[in-house]
Amino acid sequence: MDIDWAALGSVFGVSLIVTVGLVGLFTLGIVGLAAKPAEGPSAGSGSVALKRTGAYVCFALCAAAVSYGIYLIVA
Repeated sequence: MDIDWAALGSVFGVSLIVTVGLVGLFTLGIVGLAAKPAEGPSAGSGSVALKRTGAYVCFALCAAAVSYGIYLIVA
């Protein structure tokens, strides 16, 4: 039995990068949903709406990445 160490290292590296990226993206989504409206005279609702929209985009990208991974496994 012969192990292709270069291929194994490549799979490990790509898996590590994708996992850290996906967790970071999901974390950004959580932070965006946790945004509270600012208080004071210059408080606008646009900032919270923008953060919430960004959070939904992050979650959609996470769902797309997971769906693509499932597609790769099944295909």
